[in-house]
Amino acid sequence: MAGEIPDLHAAVRTGTGKGAARQARREGNVPGIVYGDGKEPVALNFDYYPLLKKLKAGRFLQTLFNLKVEGHDDVRVICRSVQRDVVKDTPTHVDLMRLHRNSKINLFIHVTFINHEESPGLKRGGTLVVVRPEVELEVQADSIPDHITVDLTGKVIGDVIHINDVELPAGVTATIHRNFVIANIAAPSGLRSAGGDADDEAEEA
Repeated sequence: MAGEIPDLHAAVRTGTGKGAARQARREGNVPGIVYGDGKEPVALNFDYYPLLKKLKAGRFLQTLFNLKVEGHDDVRVICRSVQRDVVKDTPTHVDLMRLHRNSKINLFIHVTFINHEESPGLKRGGTLVVVRPEVELEVQADSIPDHITVDLTGKVIGDVIHINDVELPAGVTATIHRNFVIANIAAPSGLRSAGGDADDEAEEA
């Protein structure tokens, strides 16, 4: 599970609209907004470089933050979108949503594969084909998983790993209500080619 909730600092932005947002960017800030929980939206400014550092660290959209704004109570938030400059790919606007501890939200959670060396199929030269590197899950705001784990122990060539094969953390469920594929162990290319040649010879016979 996620550990200590990181802080995300912001300041209240005076003025709204495109003009105020442009002014914020000229001053080295990234404009944003926080909304939800039955309260009025609040326009915010984020210091550009600390925000960029968090974005580059990865998993920004899957991280629960403690939003700290001077003059306001701390609140738990999740980022719902980051708009970026189409040329520079730099952040131009951030949308945050307030959450309660017991709020449930849908997030894409990273899939981690372990024990590659314990897979007979991979030892024989098979390839792990990852169909879904991330899975959309319904999670509780105060216990967002960093990842879900797929154990490759005992997996042989031809094995297919479905979501129902994965032990999800308590209180976490998949948003897609079918047993979808996460990954499979494919045969080595040479073995596939040999199999194809054999099939061709059988058809010619």
